[in-house]
Amino acid sequence: MKGIDALDKAVLKRLEGGGFYSGTKLAGDLGVSRATIWKHVRRLEALGLDIVAWPGTGYRLAAPIEWLDEQLILEVLSPRARGLIGTFKCHAVIDSTNSELMRSLALNVPTGSVCLAEYQTAGRGRIGRSWVAPFGSNVCLSLLWRFQEPAEVSGLSLAVGVALIRALSSLGLLGVSLKWPNDLLVGSSKLGGILMEMRGEAHGPSAVVIGIGINHQLSKKMMKGMDQPVIDLHSVFKGAVPGRNVLIGTLLNHLLPLLAEYSNEGLAPYLEEWRSFHAHQGQAATLEVGDLTLIGRIMDVNQEGLLLFEDQEGVLKAYASGDVKLRPRDR
Repeated sequence: MKGIDALDKAVLKRLEGGGFYSGTKLAGDLGVSRATIWKHVRRLEALGLDIVAWPGTGYRLAAPIEWLDEQLILEVLSPRARGLIGTFKCHAVIDSTNSELMRSLALNVPTGSVCLAEYQTAGRGRIGRSWVAPFGSNVCLSLLWRFQEPAEVSGLSLAVGVALIRALSSLGLLGVSLKWPNDLLVGSSKLGGILMEMRGEAHGPSAVVIGIGINHQLSKKMMKGMDQPVIDLHSVFKGAVPGRNVLIGTLLNHLLPLLAEYSNEGLAPYLEEWRSFHAHQGQAATLEVGDLTLIGRIMDVNQEGLLLFEDQEGVLKAYASGDVKLRPRDR
């Protein structure tokens, strides 16, 4: 689906009211046929929305949607964070928030530009993986920042991970850990991830787009269909779960100041804190680097944020990228 049209929105607004809405009632209210209503319900389901259909009763949305609201997000921002915002755009449906900001580099958009989406048709994770999030249920956020030298970006994904945990902790969620280099975990299940993409000169100015995906609310059906264990905020919060707009504003309150200071401070102020959140410190694992699979143990990260991995021969090397998987006996 390339987008969401006015009739999609009209049907969705009625279905999120809490009660059942019959196809006949929807058709009459919206001035279309029941067949058209059925078609648009199917379109909404294709966006990952969990719609309950009961014969003879009608349709309803299994869980309400909190729509992205730019004004509500801006109200959450601290004066410091608000002063660092560039452009700010919320999309209903887009291919990828990261891709949108990467395209916008040609238009010279300002540093601090933010892109959000209710739904991504081609959401991406690391190593070419897809990132699946149902419409209006999760956080799909990308943030652009410019640096003068590529070296200034060293270890940034680890510092961003610390900022995300700080933000979640400030909202009352404790117990989140980090998997090198970019995943947020609760136990062994994935809560969110970071995707960083950079463009620029080899020895000159560069731009980094930082993509943040956090599972806010997933249906049980969707969680079971994932290719790895996942978890959402609604499953782990004790008490009221913060809404998406508050969550996004809080994330930006921690991310924007970090980015503004990172060129001067680097990873050092965040490194020990990152280590304290490291989920797999000292554990036996495999490390896949391109076509190479190494068997050994995760030892640490170095001052640049590279993974220190000891292979079966006892050789310790630093790796800038790779896919870490725990070995079964250590899980």
